[in-house]
Amino acid sequence: MKLAIMQPYLFPYIGYFQLINSVDKFIFLDDVNFINKGWINRNRLIFSGSVSYFSLALKQASQNKKIEEIDISEDSKLLLKLERSIKESYKKAPFFSEAYPILESRLFLSDLDKISEIAKLSVLDVMKFLDIKTTVVQSSGLYENQHLTGQDRILDICLKEGAAEYINLPGGNNLYDRNFFKNQGIELSFIKPNIAEYKNFSVAFEPALSIIDLMMHVPCENIKEMINA
Repeated sequence: MKLAIMQPYLFPYIGYFQLINSVDKFIFLDDVNFINKGWINRNRLIFSGSVSYFSLALKQASQNKKIEEIDISEDSKLLLKLERSIKESYKKAPFFSEAYPILESRLFLSDLDKISEIAKLSVLDVMKFLDIKTTVVQSSGLYENQHLTGQDRILDICLKEGAAEYINLPGGNNLYDRNFFKNQGIELSFIKPNIAEYKNFSVAFEPALSIIDLMMHVPCENIKEMINA
């Protein structure tokens, strides 16, 4: 079995979905410490022709808390401002009517209060849209290995899942040792995301924006081809 493990990101870039599509089972690592200025509660879109971050405001966020413990802010004004900004920036996108409802239901109409749940469901919503069938679970309450850290914990999950291969994005090159996994009978592999250029509202193409930008500008069938590339 091929396995991948990642923290839940908010509408992540296409490489995240190429990773999910490349494995048999994908695990949201939601019971590790939150990372400030990471991708858990924010991503990048194009506003007024420029690439900028958008984010969900959090309540008492701290790197001393687990991702699953952190609530989003109840400030409705901030959400309304974000909603207006995205609508104004993308209302003329060719596939706005197909993509925006996914974003709207998860960010602006949801009654969830945990960022981990919102981020996970943002990924699952896109998977459904793109017909990605990979099995997905979350780590919290499942593996009982929070006493482990780093690659020790990842290896423990791989062993408990009976994985033959653990696949990661290129950033994991600095985190994981092939021999460490090989000694336990597990192959460590990395995929190189294939980010094809497409036309959007940016003057110069900017790769690795939130998948939402891609969904706004490219037909679903074409995105499926990119996912499989």
